[in-house]
Amino acid sequence: MSRLRIGVSARIHYPGTAGMPAGGVWSKTVHYLEQSVAHWLLAGGALPLMVPAVDAGSIVQRSDVDLDDYARSLDGLVLQGGNDVAPQGYGEEPLHPDWHGDPVRDRYEMDLIRAFVDAGKPVFGICRGLQLLNVTFGGTLWQDIATQHSPAQPHRELGRYEHHHHAVDFVPGTHLAALFPGVTQATTNSIHHQGIKALAPGFVVEARCPEDGVVEAIRREGEGYVAGVQWHPEFHEPGHPHTLDDRPILADFLAACQATR
Repeated sequence: MSRLRIGVSARIHYPGTAGMPAGGVWSKTVHYLEQSVAHWLLAGGALPLMVPAVDAGSIVQRSDVDLDDYARSLDGLVLQGGNDVAPQGYGEEPLHPDWHGDPVRDRYEMDLIRAFVDAGKPVFGICRGLQLLNVTFGGTLWQDIATQHSPAQPHRELGRYEHHHHAVDFVPGTHLAALFPGVTQATTNSIHHQGIKALAPGFVVEARCPEDGVVEAIRREGEGYVAGVQWHPEFHEPGHPHTLDDRPILADFLAACQATR
């Protein structure tokens, strides 16, 4: 049988982004797949395929693109990390100009999520992807954990990126806990300043940060496979002496994709 084909939502660079060169390819809107996510899926034997976004300013209009075709053709969906989720998506206004998020990407990825869920295909969210799953299904977010959820464990450290770590506790009896028998607490990377405030209806929490209770993993109840983690499994180094070996999470997701196929 051919290899699994996993769709990956696009990250988006917009012309004029602060701190980026102004010329060449950076003068265009760029949709891209981060190499580490591609390699993470390749390591599981799957073929990652980026699904391009369409917005109101595109030559191709949203009405011309049927994301259901992608959902029918692919075996599963991974939501990459990236920009904040726009607060308007959960009924709020940005509390700071830097937290305006990316409503274009939000709308595109929400449509992707619904298309894959309707097709019965597994969906897995990474960092922003977990947050967007929560918002798509009716949950809300802390716009900034450090200022809204006090006292809070630092969930990112500028300059360290994936080398910033903290502990996570697995919730006993959950699907995630069953993937790591005998493990109740692990160390993961942490690269986010937003997080789940109100959990979406129909979801369960599968892991939390023990210091402040911030949600670190969720899963939708019932049939199908819709889950996400707040950390970045694609950044974990195999054989690292301290951090969680995430390979069971990838294997479980791909097994669900294979079963659905």
